[in-house]
Amino acid sequence: MTNVVMVSPGFPLEMAYFTRALARTGVSVIGIGDQPVEALPAEARDHLAHYEHVSLADEGAVLAALHGLARHASIDQVECLWEPYMVLAARIRESFGLPGMTVEQTLPFRDKELMKQVLDAAGIRTPRHASTSTVQGVWEAAERIGYPLIIKPIAGAGSADTFRVDSAAELSDVLPMVRHVDVLSVEEFIEAEEFTYDTVCGGGDVVFENICWYRPRPLQARSHEWISPMTVALRDIDSDRLAEGRAMGRAVLQALGFQAGFTHMEWYRKDDGEVVFGEIGARPPGARTVDVMNYSTDGDLFRTWAEAVVGATPEPLVKAYNAASIFKRAEGSGHITRIEGLDGLLARYRDNVCVLDLLPVGAHRRDWRATLLSDGMIIVRHPELDALIELGDRFARDLRMHAG
Repeated sequence: MTNVVMVSPGFPLEMAYFTRALARTGVSVIGIGDQPVEALPAEARDHLAHYEHVSLADEGAVLAALHGLARHASIDQVECLWEPYMVLAARIRESFGLPGMTVEQTLPFRDKELMKQVLDAAGIRTPRHASTSTVQGVWEAAERIGYPLIIKPIAGAGSADTFRVDSAAELSDVLPMVRHVDVLSVEEFIEAEEFTYDTVCGGGDVVFENICWYRPRPLQARSHEWISPMTVALRDIDSDRLAEGRAMGRAVLQALGFQAGFTHMEWYRKDDGEVVFGEIGARPPGARTVDVMNYSTDGDLFRTWAEAVVGATPEPLVKAYNAASIFKRAEGSGHITRIEGLDGLLARYRDNVCVLDLLPVGAHRRDWRATLLSDGMIIVRHPELDALIELGDRFARDLRMHAG
């Protein structure tokens, strides 16, 4: 039987569903992670043949644990879907002489500056960019690139520590807030709509692809607490409006030599139709977007990924719906005191609601700056895009959570 090491099989939470799906392909899954075994979600714990509890931040300890294990059982493959430990997974592969992404192949997915250099060489349009580890370097890059700018970590995920800067005065204000970041990416701000290009690949081929539309752009959503951010998985990805972004996504995969697994790319479409690359990770999208894509297809992308990485042929998934997640942020601070508008929305749209996951009255608010999930989320779907946007906007506007 094939033995597959799954790095961090239970954290973040969605990793447990990938672990379960991997085991259900018939391979033997060996987990290695920071969590004590009793803290693993049941979906992961119940599907592991063996688990090594070790600090993933200690590369030596990880390799020692696995080489010790290898005296008793073969290690045939390594998978990792949590971005901070992609390079660790590559080092394990190299240490054992296993197939899959090497450290050199992995680094462009983690280092945003290196990522753009590779794509620049392939002729793919990226924002003008630079990386630096000094304050002086930031100022020099800003002068060379021009305002507006985006300042963000080269190895970050999502919108954490990401700032739009429109002037030298704003840059002076932002620099103290990113002092803790070791290496910064300084890049041209692209005024445009923002989309994703998400894929599952197997054997170098795209076996599933998805495009999501962010409403509004993540940076804007992160800047204003009153916004209810929405991520829309589009049913019709064959439209002319998306064609160039989709083609660019495939070109990015080819330039980076990606063979098997999940990818999540972000790209921009300007008013004049030009498409511009954003960034890519060798991982699934976060914030339960895999769930949104599942509801758009009535499929199981956890299984699709697992079958793709073990060399099986996944069953094709058909997009039957547009689907959207809407994230809610309570008004006020402290504990949730009441929820307004939900009954009326459910009376009208109940058949379109797939997931309703709101903090209950009495629960303490989450920090909306630290998690997109905020104080709750709703997933809705509809075959027609206009109808999906209308009902999504109704939940964004009319469902109100209060805290005090």
